[in-house]
Amino acid sequence: MNNPPKPKKLPKKLLAHGDERIDDYYWLRDDDRNNEEVISYLKEENAYLESWFASKNDARKEIYKEMVSHIPDAETSMKIKRDDYFYFSEMESAKQHSVYFREKDNKKELLLDINEMAKDHDYYSVSSLAPSPDHKLIAYSEDLSGRREFNIKIKDLSKNIVIDEAIKNSSGSVIWSPCNELIFYTKKDPVTLITNKVLKHVVGQPQNKDVIVYEEKDPEFNLSIGKSRSKKYLYIYIGKTESSETLLLDLEIKNSELISILPREEKHLYSVEDTPECFYVLTDTDNAKNFKLMKFNLDQMGSKDSWETVVEHNPKILIEGFVTFPDYIFLEVREDGLPKIIRLDRTNLSKKNIDFNDPAYSAYLSVNNDYFSDEIYFGYSSPKTPSSVFKQNIESGQRELVWKQQVKNFDESSYSVERLKINARDNVKVPVSMIYRNDIDLKNAPILVYGYGSYGSIMDAGFRTSILPLLDRGFIFAVANIRGGSEMGRQWYEDGKMLKKMNTFNDFIDSTKSLIKQGYGSVDKVFAMGGSAGGLLMGVIVNLEPELYKGIISAVPFVDVLTTMSDESIPLTTFEYKEWGNPAIKEEYEYIKQYSPYDNIVPSYYPTVLITSSLYDSQVQYYEPAKYVPKLRENSLSENPILMKMNLVGGHAGKSGRLNAIEESALDNAFLLNLLD
Repeated sequence: MNNPPKPKKLPKKLLAHGDERIDDYYWLRDDDRNNEEVISYLKEENAYLESWFASKNDARKEIYKEMVSHIPDAETSMKIKRDDYFYFSEMESAKQHSVYFREKDNKKELLLDINEMAKDHDYYSVSSLAPSPDHKLIAYSEDLSGRREFNIKIKDLSKNIVIDEAIKNSSGSVIWSPCNELIFYTKKDPVTLITNKVLKHVVGQPQNKDVIVYEEKDPEFNLSIGKSRSKKYLYIYIGKTESSETLLLDLEIKNSELISILPREEKHLYSVEDTPECFYVLTDTDNAKNFKLMKFNLDQMGSKDSWETVVEHNPKILIEGFVTFPDYIFLEVREDGLPKIIRLDRTNLSKKNIDFNDPAYSAYLSVNNDYFSDEIYFGYSSPKTPSSVFKQNIESGQRELVWKQQVKNFDESSYSVERLKINARDNVKVPVSMIYRNDIDLKNAPILVYGYGSYGSIMDAGFRTSILPLLDRGFIFAVANIRGGSEMGRQWYEDGKMLKKMNTFNDFIDSTKSLIKQGYGSVDKVFAMGGSAGGLLMGVIVNLEPELYKGIISAVPFVDVLTTMSDESIPLTTFEYKEWGNPAIKEEYEYIKQYSPYDNIVPSYYPTVLITSSLYDSQVQYYEPAKYVPKLRENSLSENPILMKMNLVGGHAGKSGRLNAIEESALDNAFLLNLLD
């Protein structure tokens, strides 16, 4: 274990604003991913990781078996009604992938067996299953590398054959036209991987015949598509961090023109939904940071001056989303960091809550396809309650459980859940939720603190099977809702991005220290974990407080922020200028430089760190962690190992397949347990 890999150094000068940086490992970037020297180095890192496990009590197989023991022999997803059919999937415990079915009149019909489709591929993932309006065809998207570059196929269900596999390198999204003869799909820029085109494809025709419906020229904006609640319109969503626009295409009119619901404006975000009577829109106009709900008619598009306010902005309540019905609107909101669902009467605007009682939980509107339904579907889980879906009568409030995740060998009464508010260094209160077994000694227990804190993403306190082996071995698991997420509203997000990004990192460190001070976890058994932008978080906190944590798991970490954000050719970079900053602007360059993990590694007594990544990751390029590891290692004054697991097949979420995902969770768990020996 004293001979870790040592890739060569080829110093490269990086100059900006009169500032010079030297990157010894820049050469590890290979956009084609076929440089033999780079691949050889990555394999050496994997071998080094294996030698470390071999020198320890390698519990990976034991934990893997334990995690599999929680899976029922067969599982069925919630059945989703679309017209006269119920669509669902089934999965066996010994299989990697799901099998998709539908039912009509109690007759079960096989749609896709992903296990069979994946058997000749090292990586295989399917998404965006979309039945045609007449339910005779189904479109689906295949990813064969993990880079989220999808090939779209269309299957004739009556003949059980694929009749169209012409569409290559799409973003994966599929929307059917009502005529059942054509689809709309999105396509990425081949270099930046930003989705910038919407195309129309006639089933059975070659891809070069496809018509561009819309092309976005501004590289800071990303596209997505959806179908309106009435199914009358195609929506094209154009968005970046602080600005958005929605285009509307009438699917019932051949060759209809695109209409902009409201032209994009700087610092204005909005999203819309239609009803037979009018459109409803969530908007942050007029400084409504947490959004307000407004409505307008078709002839009031293009200007918001005549839009009518339905729900006023509330600085303490974030409106996250909504779904419409003939007499009511159901709002997804967040108050004091906790999700709530509110029924709003469309006539008199009276409100009624769907209540939840746990101290920390996740609740959300589920699939509600039928505008005219008299039932609302919503999902719920908590750190000790497996995921469930309920349906509730809209008028009476009578509730019924319709689906629940089955977890074998698990008794939720054996665990406790708590939610605290931690005082950060600037006296802002940060929510932290925790789960632990009832029978542990909290003060002397190991504690794993998890965080993310970017993009306004919300880390709700939901159920995680991946941490059960740790909980059952005495760990406390804590999730810190640090600034940079939107748990406490949009201002919470604003206060953790761009030139306020340091709040994210300080909140996480302060949460960790406060938990220990309050008797949650032993000071010498403190661990931290985060992935992607949460991996950036891990990279910063280990530089700021290298001796606070005994071990760090940094998954697909975004650790070379300054260099990546300075290079527009790197996928997704321009789309994120308003998240991290644009280094072409000196003030933003200097701010990023003060925290960018790769640029702030200095000789320190670093803890043991496990970095995980994948060669074909499209979100965080593999070379960021590949460069980070040797630089961190050579600056560590301790004897603690710096380890890396690089999947040579797979993407941002790792390998494809559930059992492969369990193997990766077993690796994380076994790593932490080894540090307690």
